[in-house]
Order: sequence, then C-alpha cells, then structure tokens
Amino acid sequence: MVESEHPMPLVLGIDGGGSKTLALVAGVGGNVVGRGLAGPSNFQVVGIEAAYAALDAAVAAALLIASQGELVAICLGMAGAGRPQDRAIIQAWCDDRYPGVPVSIVHDAALLLSAGTPDGWGLALICGTGSLCYGEHPSGVSARAGGWGYLLGDEGSGYAIGLAALRAVARSADGRGSVTALTQRILAHWSLSAPQDLIPYIYQHIAQEDSKRSGIAQLTPLVLAAVGQGDAVATSIIAQAGYELALAVHAVIGQLGLESPVPCALGGGVLVQGLALREAFLKAVTKLHLNLDPVTVVEEPALGAVRLAQDLRLQKS
Repeated sequence: MVESEHPMPLVLGIDGGGSKTLALVAGVGGNVVGRGLAGPSNFQVVGIEAAYAALDAAVAAALLIASQGELVAICLGMAGAGRPQDRAIIQAWCDDRYPGVPVSIVHDAALLLSAGTPDGWGLALICGTGSLCYGEHPSGVSARAGGWGYLLGDEGSGYAIGLAALRAVARSADGRGSVTALTQRILAHWSLSAPQDLIPYIYQHIAQEDSKRSGIAQLTPLVLAAVGQGDAVATSIIAQAGYELALAVHAVIGQLGLESPVPCALGGGVLVQGLALREAFLKAVTKLHLNLDPVTVVEEPALGAVRLAQDLRLQKS
C-alpha cells in the first residue's frame, strides 16, 4: 500500500468459502473502498496452501483498489474453520501477513447474522448446496440446527432439492409417482435421452466427481422453474424444502428461548435466488406460528465481516 503521512484507517472483511473468497476493504465508517475476488479458501476442501493463496489473491486485489491506508482490524468468516484447531490455521496466515493487527475469525454463518440483522442477534439461515440455521441470543449465547452434511442432514438444501427431483423422476418412470415436467427438464440438462440413462450418468459420472453434491444441487433452478409452470411434483418438493428450513429455525428459536419478533437473515444461493423457496419457507414459518421480523435477504455476507471488523477496532481502541 502507498505510504502516507496520515494513512486512512481501514478494516478488512473476508468471506472465505468452498467456491470463492471475497475480500472487502472499508473505511472505519463502513464505506467499501476496495474489493477482491479469488478462488476457494476452505482449506478442508482445497488444502492449506491453496487456501492461503486464495486469501492472498483476494486481499491483494482489494488493497490494490484501496491504494492508500492502514489496516487496523481484520475479520475473516471462513467455512471449515469452526473448531479451535481450524481457526489456528487461519490465524497463522494472519500472523504472517499482518502481524500486530487485531483479528477476529468466525464461521460463515456469523457473517450472515452480522450483515442481515439490525443488532447482530437473531437467526441466520443458510441454504446453498447445504443448509444450516445459526442463532444468537442478545446475551451472546448461540445455537444451531442442521449442517449435518448431505448424508446425515442438509434438509431443505439445494442438494436435497436436487436429489428429491431425481427420485421423483425415477418414481414417475416406474409409474410409482406422478408424471412431472422435471423428467424432461433434467434429461435435457444433462443431454440424456431417457430416464434410465440417469443410472449410469449419476453413478459413473456425478458420483465420481469431488463436486458431486454441487452437481446435484445445480438441479434446483430446474425445480424452481417447474414450480413457476405449475408442476405439482416440483411444487411439493419446494414446499417440503421450505418446511424443513422452517423446522430448523423453529429448533434454534426453541434452543435459545428467543422472544418474538426474531430478526432473521437469509443467505446462500438457493435462498437468495429462489423466490419460490423463500415463499415456501415463509408459508411454513406462519404454519409453525413463528414471528420473524425483519426477514432480510443477504446477497453479500462479506459486509458482515466488515461490520465485525469495525466492532473489533472499537473494542481494541
């Protein structure tokens, strides 16, 4: 960064996940003055060396735009860094690159909560390839539901929706389930000719890829599009997904004893981009007699990292 007699104090917020890393540099008032995007930095998935490289690239790009200033606080919201030993790996990167700068390392749901709730407490519901509900009481006590992974849980997630769609196609082909527009949509998506072609494609192609979960989750837009055309099977799948997400919210509210109304931040590509799923979720919320207010869609959780970095600076000043 360019030296200055009176360098502007800056905070750095990072959202690091399994698909990309976004770094935002902001003034202490919160105005973003630099941003940088790089590849995945979940070291559980890509390894430590690749994660460090992604962090370096994203931060370098953000600081290149914010050409003058001095970092005074850093917050990193990192997927895969939930345990102390995991956070130590990220802390080592911080200590090497920015010695002496105050650092906060949190999980990615904490960013969503910070970015999408008025006072930093309430619920953060994430629905992308996987699903998770995280909550914080105003006292600071936290709880979570979901996030068990695709074999044990992730109900309501993009993966669960895609898998339900594939099973619906199989049932329809056998005559065990209703005819659905999902059959032709999914076959066309993978350039297949008949439902039976799904067997070799799924087991020999999708299941052999490291990204097999995301490959199935990528069917979610097809399901949402079929809902828009009135397909009963697709509508039922999305309704069930919305209900599962509402159940996770219900569980966290119960664990924390949160009093109504409860702020709720929504994040993850499936929820952010899927209007029909959000509507199904809110309908299920009403059915479960939950009072969520405000409900905020968060498109850029990295802004939560900026907010937390600002809080850290104030604590340290």
